[in-house]
This record gives sequence, structure tokens and C-alpha cells, in this order.
Amino acid sequence: MDKNKLKSVIESLLFVSGEPIKVSKLAQIIGLGSGEIESAIEELSAQYSASSSGLMLIAKGGEVQLVSASENAEFVESLVKNELEGPLSSAALEVLSIIAYRGPISKAEIEAIRGVNCSYTLRNLSMRGLAERVNNPKDARGFVYSVSFDFLKKLGIEKVENLPEYGTLSVDERINSIIEKQ
Repeated sequence: MDKNKLKSVIESLLFVSGEPIKVSKLAQIIGLGSGEIESAIEELSAQYSASSSGLMLIAKGGEVQLVSASENAEFVESLVKNELEGPLSSAALEVLSIIAYRGPISKAEIEAIRGVNCSYTLRNLSMRGLAERVNNPKDARGFVYSVSFDFLKKLGIEKVENLPEYGTLSVDERINSIIEKQ
């Protein structure tokens, strides 16, 4: 794979992830050595620094993340503030429902059910205190999402099992088959 294609692939993976990714995981996905990935990441980072891009790469502890440039912080903060104060979007309500009825559930499982990336929505729900991310007891490398105590308080219920039709929706076989394909 030529260097430009490699940088394009890395950029796409980082964008879609929305979270830090280990360089070793990028290498595994792309099928190249970690050294080649690190070199491409350095070049990509230099490209962002040299241009007036609204994006930048940050690296820490063998992980890398695509983030908004600090020069645009006031605008990003304004967007986030509006997202946190306004009503939940239909996407946020959908993701929150999936977490409530199927949680604890991984990001990959949520995305399999919805068919679209949900990084931004999960971050929004976490920042609002409605969902929480915890280490996955089945896979130490990943996380699962569940509803928070604030979620239960806002709905005025003692436990998720008190949600309407919880018994039916929490074990729906159609959803199970989607998750199992993951």
C-alpha cells in the first residue's frame, strides 16, 4: 500500500472510531507493521500541523486519536454545550433505549443494531450522565455501556427491569441474531 493510501486509511479508522486506538490494533487491521503505521501517523500529524486543518492527532501510550484542533475550542465547546442543554436527538434516544434494554452492551453491538457509528452519541450520553462506560468483564480490552443512576432517577424507576416491556425487548431474538453476527 502506498503512503498516501495508508494515511487515508488510518485517518478514516481514527475518524470512525472517535476514540483512541492502539497503534498495534491499527497495524493488525491494516495488515502492516507497527513501524510503518507509526511513520504514517507522524506524517499525517505533520500534515495537520502544517495546514490550517480543524483536526489534529494526539498520541499517548501507544494510542492515537483524531481530535479537533485546539484553536477551534470555543466553537466546539459551543456545539457541545448546545448538545448537552437541548433535548436529546432521535439518535441519542435510540442509543439510550438500546443501552437501557440490552445493556451492558458494547459500542460494536450498538452499532450492529443501529447500522451506523455512534461514538459521538455515546459521548454525548456519557457527558449528560445518562450512560456510563465501564470495562468489559468478558474482554479486558473493551468497554460496555449501561444506563446510569441519573437515568433511573430522571425516569423515576428503581431498576431497568421496571421499564415498559423490558421482559420482551431485553430478550428479543431478532436483536440477538444481529448481535451474534458481530
